[in-house]
This record gives sequence, C-alpha cells and structure tokens, in this order.
Amino acid sequence: MLPERSHLDWLEEEAIFILREVAATFERPALLFSGGKDSCVVLRLAEKAFRPGRFPFPLLHIDTGHNFAEVIEFRDRRAAELGERLIVRTVAESIRRGSVRLISENQSRNAAQSITLLEAIAEFGFDAAIGGARRDEEKARAKERVFSVRDELGQWNPRNQRPELWSLYNARVNPGEHVRVFPISNWTELDVWQYIAREQLEVPSLYYAHRREVVRRRGLLVPVTPITPPRVGEAVEEVSVRFRTVGDISCTCPVESGASSIEEILAETVGARLTERGATRMDDQTSEVSMELRKKEGYF
Repeated sequence: MLPERSHLDWLEEEAIFILREVAATFERPALLFSGGKDSCVVLRLAEKAFRPGRFPFPLLHIDTGHNFAEVIEFRDRRAAELGERLIVRTVAESIRRGSVRLISENQSRNAAQSITLLEAIAEFGFDAAIGGARRDEEKARAKERVFSVRDELGQWNPRNQRPELWSLYNARVNPGEHVRVFPISNWTELDVWQYIAREQLEVPSLYYAHRREVVRRRGLLVPVTPITPPRVGEAVEEVSVRFRTVGDISCTCPVESGASSIEEILAETVGARLTERGATRMDDQTSEVSMELRKKEGYF
C-alpha cells in the first residue's frame, strides 16, 4: 500500500514541476532570494528539483539598503552554504545612476526596487524571474497567474494573462518581455510554516519572538531604528515581537508575539485573521489598490 500523502506533498510536487518547467523552457532564468521565509522555501524546493546538480539559474537579490542586518547575513550565508552564485543589485546603485530619485534619505525604498529589478533583468538578459509570492498575501496577488508575463517595460497588465488549464504554462515571450514565476502561488502562510517545520529549515531570527523597541502608529508596531525614528510625541516601548515578513525596514512592522518556536508560530498563524502584509506592511495600507499599482509599474 502506498503511504498516505499530505497536502504539503502535493504542493511540493507542483512547485518542483514548475521549477523544472522554468529550467526547461527559459534560456536565462533567475531565482529571487531575499532571505525571507518564502524564498527559503523556494530555495529548498530548488534543491529538491535539481540536486545533486547545480541550480540552472543564479540567485538574485535586489537590496534596498534598508534591509535588516540579520536577513542580509542569513542571505549571504545560505548562498555560500549551497555554493550557488548570488547576484546582488542595490537601489543605491540606481540612485547613483539617477534612475531612482528619493525625496529624503530615509524615504521608503520598497517601491524603488521595481526599477532596480528591471535594470538587473536588462543587464543580465533574464527572461524569467522566480519568486516566492503567494496568492493569499494580498488582493492583487490573487489576480495573477503562476507564469506572469511582463511587457518590454516590465509592466503587468491584469487583463493580459494567459490561461493555465491543466497546469500547462505558456512560456513564450516577445523580445524585451520576461515572465515572473510563482511556484508557491497556491501555498498559504500556514503551508509555508508547516513546510519549514517539516523540512527543519532555518530562517532569520527575526521571525521568532524577541524584545524590541517600538512605537505604536496607525495601529501598527513600528520598530525604532535610525531609518524609522520615533516622531514627536510618540512613546517608545520595549515589547516582545516577531516579524511575519522581513522586508524593507522603512515599511515593515513586527507583531506583538511571544512565539519563540515553530510550534508556537504555527498555533499563532492558525488563529491569524490578517495576512502578514495586512498586519505588518505600512506601504500596503495607503489604499486598496496600492500593490496592484506597484505591480503594474514592475514590482514583483
């Protein structure tokens, strides 16, 4: 009798199939690796898809310069452990070129990543960029296919998407176009944590409960850092928190939590009523369509 298969087995098989489709159909793909939990899962799936051989694509990270130091250290260490090529391009380079202009030094660079990413895609001629986006993160993500075609300007048109019946993916692109690929599109935040637990994956320490100075702002806990200092009249508190997502410091907030183990995080995630973006991202709260607008401009 065959062993009973779990939902994680099915999700894993689908994602591995998608990664192998990318390797087979694109000439110059890249895997976006930021060091966050979702990209850690995609990295493990790539190991299962291609080991003992080398990955058929490099790792690529677009560094805003405002990332948490713990995440950057983790990113570099994991790439070195795997022996895979890591390409890093920074928003600071785009600022020096004049392609990105900011109002102030501490302005959020999250949206500016789009320009740096498109510059990196043009520099290396990538025709596919693999990432860890999931449909349950945000409303605009739920509109997108597994293979998301971007035009010659890197823009996404939600009306210009290809059907993916019977898991058949159309990888054809015109000169100058490329595809964003989401192998864990059908996963949820809970699936990701269950997979991390099953595979015993290491993730940055920020995902676990720790004490940190924060201020309360617009219903969020804003970490006190040189990039996000307290405003006049705000009271600084030291609170036990953890991060559900680890993006740009300027727009990523922790949640109050005492979950210091995988088991506790799983229990907390089961009871969560907001997605990690809804609960922790300041820039996604500006409007109902903020993410969709950024995606149309080239955001991942």
